[in-house]
Amino acid sequence: MNFKIDNLQYCNWSRKIFETNRAAGLDAVHVTIVYHEDYDELLIELNKWEKIFEANSDLIFLGKDFKDIEKAKLENKTAIFFGFQNCSPIEDDIGLVEKVHELGCRFMQLTYNNQSLLATGCYEKIDSGVTNFGREAIKEMNRVGIVVDMSHSAEKSTMDAIEISEKPIAITHANPAFWHAAKRNKSSDLLKMLSDSGGMLGLSLYPHHLKENTNCTLDSFCEMVAKTAEIMGASKIGIGSDLCLDQPDSVVEWMRNGTWTKTKNYGEGSKNKPGFPKQPDWFEDTRGFANIEKGLKKIGFSDDETHGILGNNWYNFYKSI
Repeated sequence: MNFKIDNLQYCNWSRKIFETNRAAGLDAVHVTIVYHEDYDELLIELNKWEKIFEANSDLIFLGKDFKDIEKAKLENKTAIFFGFQNCSPIEDDIGLVEKVHELGCRFMQLTYNNQSLLATGCYEKIDSGVTNFGREAIKEMNRVGIVVDMSHSAEKSTMDAIEISEKPIAITHANPAFWHAAKRNKSSDLLKMLSDSGGMLGLSLYPHHLKENTNCTLDSFCEMVAKTAEIMGASKIGIGSDLCLDQPDSVVEWMRNGTWTKTKNYGEGSKNKPGFPKQPDWFEDTRGFANIEKGLKKIGFSDDETHGILGNNWYNFYKSI
């Protein structure tokens, strides 16, 4: 059985988007439900999702483990897995790690760009690595079954997390730095270490992470996938599109600024281009999975390798959660 999984989306959720994901054949999607929100604010978001699930029960349901991916395939639905792009919902309370797991969280980044109580983000000048609290949080995440996600983390912190975690970690949405030197893209040494530890890389389709940004070609993307597979092996690569469909620019402002700054922060954008960038024309939404499939086969990946990258590799990773 072949699965299709997009292991990161943050859309302005609507029935139209769920229908598009079904048209793309997605069996599972890992969705961001918080960025900078604390625990109480998380509860508000979860209440919103209860209503979303109720209104779209013919298309989606809350996923808890890999068996729900199988269930979604059989029922022609999409399993929704919750993730945090920051550790803010656990505040400074180790006991909240188990609590957020009970509420459905299956992925949590240790940091979102900045220094957090757990680790250093990729936008900091000094990377001091995983903190004491971070070590304890990783152990607890391993115990309850939350994936350590280092997508927005700095290099030493990411390497620390790989060494500390008893379970494989994930970088759910980033690309290799050899292809495009964005702050969030990862070095070849780090990707090799990630692969050797059993971890997974989700390749991002967010234009700021792509060579030539919006103008990135499908051929260029697939060439990058092939070179990344030479470093990591094709079985450790998946898709984490980082799609932000139908979101107003105020949302990307919230991502970049949260409540931590009064100075305007443009993140990967700029003063002249502050909003969401336009997707490349071959991946305007998840129906672009079909284009990636053609491109991967054209570059030389076998059917099994292609199906792995499009979903089966993530499915196998979910078995380790």
